[in-house]
Amino acid sequence: MTDLTSLTLTAAREGLALGHFTAVELTQAYLDAIEAAGALNAYVLATPEKALEMAKLSDARLAAGEAGPLEGIPLGVKDMFATEGVRTTAASGILAHFVPPYESTVTARLWADGAVLLGKLNQDEFAMGSSNESSAFGPVVNPWRKTGSTQKLVPGGSSGGSAAAVAAHLCAGAAGTDTGGSIRQPAAFTGTVGIKPTYGRCSRWGIIAYASSLDQAGPLARSVNDAAVLLRSMAGYDAKDSTCADRPVPDFEAAVGASVKGRRIGIPREYRVEGMSAEIAALWDKGAQMLREAGAEIVEISLPHTKYALPAYYIVALAEASSNLARYDGVRYGERVAGRDIVDMYEKTRASGFGAEVRRRIMIGTYVLSAGYYDAYYVRAQKVRSLIKRDFEAAFAEGIDAVLAPATPSPAFGIGEKSGADPVEMYLQDVFTVTLNMAGLPGIAVPAGLSAEGLPLGLQLIGRPFDEEALFALAQVIEEAAGRFPVPARWWA
Repeated sequence: MTDLTSLTLTAAREGLALGHFTAVELTQAYLDAIEAAGALNAYVLATPEKALEMAKLSDARLAAGEAGPLEGIPLGVKDMFATEGVRTTAASGILAHFVPPYESTVTARLWADGAVLLGKLNQDEFAMGSSNESSAFGPVVNPWRKTGSTQKLVPGGSSGGSAAAVAAHLCAGAAGTDTGGSIRQPAAFTGTVGIKPTYGRCSRWGIIAYASSLDQAGPLARSVNDAAVLLRSMAGYDAKDSTCADRPVPDFEAAVGASVKGRRIGIPREYRVEGMSAEIAALWDKGAQMLREAGAEIVEISLPHTKYALPAYYIVALAEASSNLARYDGVRYGERVAGRDIVDMYEKTRASGFGAEVRRRIMIGTYVLSAGYYDAYYVRAQKVRSLIKRDFEAAFAEGIDAVLAPATPSPAFGIGEKSGADPVEMYLQDVFTVTLNMAGLPGIAVPAGLSAEGLPLGLQLIGRPFDEEALFALAQVIEEAAGRFPVPARWWA
């Protein structure tokens, strides 16, 4: 029998439907792979008993002809999603023993469609990071390595565990979250596909909040078609989330392979930032040529407020984080450290429970919201956010169907390489991704080539609000032209 974990989600779905193997056999193959891949540290919790139980139920539904769209497909879930009866920590010590009595809407939809839970995936603590090094469970290791090197590389963040698990064939697909690039950047670093849908396309109910006006759930997968299949199951209106859009969910899979002839693709001149590597610039040009050869029209555009996006993003995101994380006080749930009085207990609990990066972001966020600085920082950042959104609206009004840009300024870097004394160096990794979250737009990262050192490089497509279908069609063009990029060797197994 073929190595079942090597099958894409789409191929596994077909194999299950044809009876070539059972959901239990497929699930067990992934559980064995997870057990052998401890060196990657992609999972913070595997759930083998639950997975096999869910797989048995899937086999019964398959036999009865009652299969759902994801029947028997084993998935990993980022530890930001509340999973009923399964520990959910946001990779933080302050939630080390939290077991939710409820299920997030997104994961509930996946299980309703027949998917199987393999376990919870590692991430940056509270999704705060671009390298997956701030996790209380330790860093995730990228399954990719530079040619001829044994250096451990980051998988990107914050959904680094999700991306690494998909790339290393430790799940057929994964659910992640994206606040400023946390799906797209790790997808680019690991040679996988990741889509951040339009804000409001997926419910945020049951997802541990980082920055409420920016957070959005989305899938990571091995192919564009796999990502389309997953997003259709994850998306949809939810009355429990007031920011969730009441719009029909299209058949995203049907858009994969659709013609892109006549589509107008914008190339923003402001994204050619100083210090961009020649490799990334060449890849960007190559991606434009791929789309041009498929019949799309390539047009240079201007998004003039792009240069203000990164500082404005970190003001808005950290201000919201300061507010959202105030609930972790040691009183209602989570870990508690005793103190002399309630104030001392608050201080000791939060100092002990939060890691260094989370404490830094809370302090910055509290500062920009404080009296005397609110107008100077937070209000101004929100005004810049409006201008960024208008830039995209102006481009779309001129007939641009999507924007093509790099996903990251570099390939994956070494663990510890950018997590030193200057946090700004790490924040600069988000330079191409934060604009989408500020404007609430959809974006997809798709592998497009390899660096000179043999590492995956990704391109990003940015779409109109609620037009993920166009992104899937365009991303498929790049995937077909560039090919897929499996990890060369399973050195960890």
